[in-house]
Parts: sequence; structure tokens; C-alpha cells
Amino acid sequence: MTASMIVTPTGVLKRVRRSVNELAESWPARFTIMVFSALILVFTGLLMLPIASADGTVTPLVNALFTAVSAVCVTGLTVVDMATHWSMFGNIVIMLGIQVGGVGVLTVASLLGLVVSRRLGLKQRLLAASDTNPMRAHHGPVSESQTVGLGDIGGLLSAVVFSVLVIEGTLTLLILPRLLILGEDLLTALWHSFYFAASAFTNTGFVPTAAGMDPFATDVYMLTVLGVGVFLGSIGFPVIFALYRFARMRGWRKPRRLPLHTKLTLLTTSILIVAGAAAIFGLEWDNGDTLGEQTLGQRLMTSLFMSTMTRSGGLATLDIDQMNGSTLLIMDMLMFVGGGSASTAGGIKVTTLAVLFLAAFAEARGYQDIQAFERRIPTEVLRVAVSVVLWAATIIATSSIILLHMTKAPLDHVLFDVISAFGTCGLSTGLTESLPDGGKYVLAATMWAGRVGTVTLAAGVAASTRAQFFRRPEERPIVG
Repeated sequence: MTASMIVTPTGVLKRVRRSVNELAESWPARFTIMVFSALILVFTGLLMLPIASADGTVTPLVNALFTAVSAVCVTGLTVVDMATHWSMFGNIVIMLGIQVGGVGVLTVASLLGLVVSRRLGLKQRLLAASDTNPMRAHHGPVSESQTVGLGDIGGLLSAVVFSVLVIEGTLTLLILPRLLILGEDLLTALWHSFYFAASAFTNTGFVPTAAGMDPFATDVYMLTVLGVGVFLGSIGFPVIFALYRFARMRGWRKPRRLPLHTKLTLLTTSILIVAGAAAIFGLEWDNGDTLGEQTLGQRLMTSLFMSTMTRSGGLATLDIDQMNGSTLLIMDMLMFVGGGSASTAGGIKVTTLAVLFLAAFAEARGYQDIQAFERRIPTEVLRVAVSVVLWAATIIATSSIILLHMTKAPLDHVLFDVISAFGTCGLSTGLTESLPDGGKYVLAATMWAGRVGTVTLAAGVAASTRAQFFRRPEERPIVG
């Protein structure tokens, strides 16, 4: 036997590392999907351990997988009682999944590389950049001006760590006194406060207490704190980074210096929250099972809170099952849009909606270019936006048809839970908890597809970009 034929553990590790590096460089979208899926399987295995359940029994595969997907995808849909089923070990595993899923798998990988190597190389920068802009996920060059340049990735990663620690820490301290007033002891209140804070900022929607959100249904202080946490998580780390960077540069006096992505995210998010609150307020005004028994101030606060939760927050102070069908449809639309790109929220993203609206406006006005805030948006961004919407609609339609056939449940309830799963929102009409095992797998796959992202999913299943050195003759079909 020659020396070249001898296989050593070190040689195997080198080959594996080389293969992983080649995959990450050649097909970052597929690498993202593989890492994300592998992470879910690891958390599923941990949640199936007897030590993870409160009664020391093995959690069935379907329930463990569903919970792992819901945690890593920061969705918040549940098929078990989160307050009583899991032990402290199980809750820690779920909390770890929430944090990793909220920050982003590739961002975490870049941070780990930074800790190990003590420097941020090009590979780590490219991985983190794929989290900050899904359009980087496809193979080949990206010609549009990036939301965050490669030179700023180090600062962005620092901002991610800083914002997670500071925002979740601040939210924990703000929630703690409220839970102490409810009579919880200090350690329990501290744990529940952190749980609420992480659940809000990551837009997950898990609740650690057996009473759920009922004690805070009309609590202005608690709803405000949680709502602010969800809003900050839903606008995205690039927006937080941009606001922090321009605040340091005294950019508040020159708002036009903010990136276009930041302006579109903040403006569209604000419009959707206000419009959604107005719709919920008007449609549920006389519904005795939701807003009908509340005072005017409570109705306004609840409507604003529920509208904010459709960003992807998932914390509900109203019984979704008792809402009018018209309200459910409005919330379907809001959950479908979701939050900002590269955020802890899901959906097709608010900037996707903004680009489509701006394209329609430009077409109506006869403009050749899509414009916003004195900037021109490239046509390729519009193509990606259209692709995202089509992929999202296809996934939602497929899942809805399958679940309708399985459960024979009302269409509005099935559609609501499916869109909530795809948008990683976590709001539910109660259908999810009653699903058969097959339905749980379908909804878990919907959550996975929604969190992986339609752009990354499309790029991952497609072959590498093919260069075409000719153009076909042009012919215009009739549309509209």
C-alpha cells in the first residue's frame, strides 16, 4: 500500500472542508439551504431527547420536527403547549434555535469564523452578504448597488451582535417589572422576561407562560414594549445598521443620505401598520367576541398591536378564530407582505411590495424607469420581485389545497394558517394544533420554504447561471 492510498482523519477533514468551501463559493444558495436544513434536523434530534420534555418522555418525531422548524424559522406556530410540554433543557434548545434563526444562519457562520480566525476573510464577508441581500444568493455577479457593501460587512456583523444584545437586554429589563407585579418570583420573571424579549425581537411569537397573552390583553405598557420589539426586529439589520451609521455621522439632518432600501422599508412598514390597524379597528368594531367589549382607547391599542403582529410577530391578544372573515383576509394580506429584507420577519418583504407598486406607478405615468426618492431602480430588481411573488403564491396555493383536502376545514382558516406559516408569522385560527400528522409535515415544509426565502429557494434548485451570447428576435404578446 502506497502512502497516497492511506486515509487519515486529518486528510478526511481537509477534503470535507475543501468540499464545503467549494459548495459555499459556487452555489451559496444551495449551501444556505443545506446548512439551514441540517440545523433543523439537529434541533429536532435534541427536542426528541427525554430530557427535553417536562415529563421525561420522548416527544414524537412530528411534534419535535414541527417545533424545531417553527423555532429555527422564527415562526411561532405550535402543536404542543409551549409552557408545559418542554423542560428547561428543551426551552434552552428552542431559545437557541430562535436566536440562530433570527440572526441568520450564514451570519452566525460568519461570526463563528470571525471568532475562530480573529479576522473577517472574504468568504465570511460573502456569506454574511448573502444574509443581508438575498439577490447575492445566485451564482454570478450582482450589478445593483448593494444594501451593505462587502467593506461594511464587518461593521454590520458588529451591529447585529450589538443590536441583539442591547435590544433584547433592554426589552428584558422593561418587561421584568411587569411580570414581578403579576406575582412571579425573581428568577422565573427574569427567564420569562428574556423569553418574551427574544420572542418579540426575533418575531417568533412563542409565549412562555400558561396564561399566554391573556393577562396583557389591555395592558398598554406591555403591548407597547412588545410591539416596539417586533417592529425593530421586522425592519431588518441593514436598516438598523444604516440608521446607526448615519446617526453617528449626524445624518439625521440630511435624510436623503439614507440608503434607498432604508427609506422604502421604513415608509412601507409604517403605511402597512397604520392601514392594517385602521382596517382591523373598523371591521371588528362591533364584534363582541373581539373588540366589541373594549373601550375606545383599548380598541385603538389592540388594533395597532394586532396590525404590528402581522409583520411576523405572532403574539395575539384577540381570539383569531372569532374574527370576521373580512378581517382575516386583511390580515392574510399583511402577513403575506411581512417585514423587511434581511430581518427576523418573513413574507415577501415590504420592499418587494414597494418595488411592484413603484413599477405600476411608473407604467401608469409613462416613465421608462422605476424611480423612488430621486433614485432609479434597476429592472432586474423588478424581475426578482415578480419572481418572489409568483413563487410565494405557488407555495401558498399548493399547501392550502393539500390541507383543505386533508382537513375539510373552512377555506379562510386554512388560508390564514398557511399564509401565517409561509410568512413565519405564528398567528393561528386554532387549525394548526388540530392538524393530523400529515398536515403538520405540510405546514412545516411551508414554514421552511417561507424562511429559506423564495429567492434563495429558486436560486438553489436552479443550475448555475448560463451565459447566452445572443438575443432572440423580439415579439410582444398581449397582456392585460
